[in-house]
Amino acid sequence: MAPTLMKRSTRALLTAGLCAATPWASLAQEAEDERAARSRWGLGLAVMPEIKPYRDFDGKTEVWPLVTFENRWVRVFGPGLEFKLGRSGPLTYGLTLAYAGDGYKSGDAPILTSMDRRRASAWLGGRLGLQTSWVQFSAEWSADTLRYSKGQRLRLGAERRFSLGEFALTPRLSATWMDSHYVDYYYGVRSNEVIPGRAAYAAGSTVNTELGLRVDYRIAPEQVLFADVSATALGSAIKNSPLVDRSTLPGVRLGWLYRF
Repeated sequence: MAPTLMKRSTRALLTAGLCAATPWASLAQEAEDERAARSRWGLGLAVMPEIKPYRDFDGKTEVWPLVTFENRWVRVFGPGLEFKLGRSGPLTYGLTLAYAGDGYKSGDAPILTSMDRRRASAWLGGRLGLQTSWVQFSAEWSADTLRYSKGQRLRLGAERRFSLGEFALTPRLSATWMDSHYVDYYYGVRSNEVIPGRAAYAAGSTVNTELGLRVDYRIAPEQVLFADVSATALGSAIKNSPLVDRSTLPGVRLGWLYRF
């Protein structure tokens, strides 16, 4: 495999993203109590367009492998890893590590020309889950471990799975707070990056809100087709950036998963 193709394939796998981790985590958690005592693998494929809020961003549709693994101590979902720290009644605790495909290069969009590169990073944090009889809640805090943005994020979410024979519907709602270090690194404009039409911009903290729906269809006892659609309302500190030209970010993911 040529180095360029290998690099793109690796990036495509990793960019399955922290932002995409929620649907994969939900798939991995399905019927967790029934298989807690044994290891469980999953392999599949996923299709996902790369969509970012930057003006005229040149996104591409990627096809990449999907890998899941779970036992009583660890859960792997795409580029995310969770170490299970324990359970107290309906509460679960975990330590998380994930790669997020944030960032850009100056050639990704005309508005980014001559901008310094913003790098994607690995995020380390903790996760708390609460399972009730009607909805599953989660809270996850994470920080940029590679110190590119020196940022922190806090995500609060709720979802519920409805089983309809071979189909399942899982609506979800989440809010993600991002501190000023994160937002300014990815959406700010430094003084040395100012050009006509791109003013200096120092961004503060903000909150993104996401509404999503995942549809699963079990085509065989061990095989699932899934589609995930979402809309994320961008926080004001992101919307007001001169690099951004939209207020809502759509998301679409399609895939197939085989569980061993």
